[in-house]
Amino acid sequence: MNYTVVGIFDSKNEARQAMNELIQNGFVEENIDMSEGRYNDDSAQTSTAGQTTAAGSTSSSANEGIGDSVSNFFSNLFSDDNTRAQNYTNVARNSEAILTVQADSQERAQQVAEIFDRYGSVDVDERSTQYQQSSQTGGNLTGASNLTGTSDASINNRTNSSETATTGGSTIPVIEEELRVGKREVQHGGVRVRSHIVEKPVEEHLRLREERVIVNRHPVNRAVTDADMNNFKEGDFEITERGEEAVVSKQARVVEEIEIGKQVEERDEVVRDTVRRTDVDVQEIKDDVNRNANSTRTGS
Repeated sequence: MNYTVVGIFDSKNEARQAMNELIQNGFVEENIDMSEGRYNDDSAQTSTAGQTTAAGSTSSSANEGIGDSVSNFFSNLFSDDNTRAQNYTNVARNSEAILTVQADSQERAQQVAEIFDRYGSVDVDERSTQYQQSSQTGGNLTGASNLTGTSDASINNRTNSSETATTGGSTIPVIEEELRVGKREVQHGGVRVRSHIVEKPVEEHLRLREERVIVNRHPVNRAVTDADMNNFKEGDFEITERGEEAVVSKQARVVEEIEIGKQVEERDEVVRDTVRRTDVDVQEIKDDVNRNANSTRTGS
């Protein structure tokens, strides 16, 4: 469902600022049209971000003036309310800029109206009333800049042609804070395990055996025996000396295992905080009280 939002401005600069904020809020430039100039003469020019022509109208004949184009636009927009269409036409002809925005939802249309209101769009109903009062008293209103009033933006549902216009007024936002509690991981500490090799001196006591050949010569004087005669020949006789020496070897053995892991524990924690909200007190002011106060002052 598409909505057409129209804002009428007394200042071109305010209209341009409103258009820039609309673009910053994600509105497509092709859906934004801005017409500048006084529409009660032929000096009005169209300066649009989109593709439509003067005052947001989608078509205009070559012989049709700017004023007629504005009138036709509002007549089509408010096809079921000729009075309202005429009021918008009269106010638009004395303004400097008209902004027309196409919105795809009621919420987006309301957002456009709020932006128009912030930048001083004209309150059409109040301005029309001032025109009527001026015409009755014989006054002269040559420009919309001579008048003051709250802003107004017209929102029209183009699908069913029903009017959903918003009038000017003050809006007090009621703001309430919500407490949102979540979780995140933080680092509290840890363990760093590093292994390195350490050398230390060790000693073992070992008893070694060693052989040594001893040759002793003893002088003797005796008769030769048969055994001596058997040994009376040339020959070699060897005796080998033996000894023990230390043999050192190393063998690595696992003497301890270090196991590293994590132990997970869960705990309950109560989070306490305060939240704020806006409380709006509405107090009715009665006219009877004011009248009584005024009569008391007069009598005294």
